[in-house]
Amino acid sequence: MVTEEIDLRKLIQDYPNFPIQGVLFRDINPVLRHTKALEFIADQFKNRLKGRKIDLVVGIESRGFIIATAIALRFEIGLVVIRKAGKLPGETIKQSYKVEYGSDIIEMQISALGRDLDILIADDLIATGGTAMASAKIVEQVGSRIAGFAFVMELGHLQGGRTLRDSGYDVTSLVVYD
Repeated sequence: MVTEEIDLRKLIQDYPNFPIQGVLFRDINPVLRHTKALEFIADQFKNRLKGRKIDLVVGIESRGFIIATAIALRFEIGLVVIRKAGKLPGETIKQSYKVEYGSDIIEMQISALGRDLDILIADDLIATGGTAMASAKIVEQVGSRIAGFAFVMELGHLQGGRTLRDSGYDVTSLVVYD
């Protein structure tokens, strides 16, 4: 357990006008290079979600895999991945969702989750909430429950966290940008 407080905002790097003009990209990669920051993130989620029943952590491709792994290790539970369509072998369950200029599809192996489990969904960032909501639908379609969502960053002005909360989900975000 990390005892020192780490200001994640100081590690997250801003890139104005990336990937397009007018967008401010918040880059978590500097956080991922910092061992103590990763430990701090895992500890923060462990403390904030203390007492909650969580059977498995689901990580959303791709940086969500890293965050979910840190959380799963701290909780001493397993990890399941949700990926973009066509990346997983075997039988999968798919869910489409809207993106800025169209739609996309994510999937999870059907055998990855059993019924009646409490699942924490983790990702590095919540923006508009499309991928997170699609992930929740996949988990619920296989008969498990959402114990909550865990995000390192929340872009409040894009309303994804609010959409999840308004849908009845518990959302824990370590850094919120308005």
